[in-house]
Amino acid sequence: MRSGTVTVKELAEKMNLTNLTPDLDLEKRIIDFYDVNRPALQLTGFFDHFDESRVQIVGYVEQEYIDTLPSDILKQRFDKLLSYQIPCIGFSRAYQPSADILSLCSKHGVPCLISQKTTSDFTSETVRWLKARLAPCISIHGVLVDVYGEGVLIMGDSGVGKSEAALELIKRGHRLVSDDVVEIRKVSDDTLVGTAPDVTKNFIELRGIGIINVKNLFGFESVKDTQQIDMVIKIEDWNKDKEYDRLGLEDHFTDFLGNKIICHEIPIRPGRNLAIIVECAAVNNRAKKMGHNAASELFKRVNDNIGKS
Repeated sequence: MRSGTVTVKELAEKMNLTNLTPDLDLEKRIIDFYDVNRPALQLTGFFDHFDESRVQIVGYVEQEYIDTLPSDILKQRFDKLLSYQIPCIGFSRAYQPSADILSLCSKHGVPCLISQKTTSDFTSETVRWLKARLAPCISIHGVLVDVYGEGVLIMGDSGVGKSEAALELIKRGHRLVSDDVVEIRKVSDDTLVGTAPDVTKNFIELRGIGIINVKNLFGFESVKDTQQIDMVIKIEDWNKDKEYDRLGLEDHFTDFLGNKIICHEIPIRPGRNLAIIVECAAVNNRAKKMGHNAASELFKRVNDNIGKS
């Protein structure tokens, strides 16, 4: 498991921020925590329990307070704030900080950025993006596809047919997220998000044919950058000595990063249409979320008929 880091340059590009300190190298400033801080108390001189590892966002209220401060007090407060070597400081609502503030930012090597967004939008979008980028991450061998809006992670031994199943699903109008290697990030206690490594993004390996570019062959609608993982399908060769679940009354799970995901083991033989099976599993999973469980309904019918006889 690993957790990533983000540079201030990446944040500025993603949030479309204006850099007022072009003399500073934004690639050298690292962000390693997803939450942000609004330094209202710090601007009053209170620095106890100050978390300097967070991105600092100056909102409308802080801006109004800054405008009331005498020049010497303003310099003193910002000099201390910036001396903590915070990752960067951002101003919402296109607020233009004074020349004194910009001079202090350059002195301490802290990038000063401006957003056109309101404080709430700037804050929420920054936290959401940083949380996704800095979330705990693992890489697993598999294929991730978006099937009817459900993120289906197809797993199995090499050569079992994962990529071929994904290709058939793409031809049927579904979307590829990643082939061969899937990077899984835990963005919350309930949500896992899968992405493709930059190197293999949009590519599929087909044995006997080689590498194909899915986006070029099937169009932009055939690929997707990220997808929440809703279920796992493990493909394995048919074993006549193994007993497989035929009713689905009990849910089975697999664990990634402490999160449990619905998991189905699918035995295969030559000639089985795996794409249709994956489609049915995805639709059935959506139905269960909406309170419709076919296995439970059948079980109830059988019990009712037994009770009548």
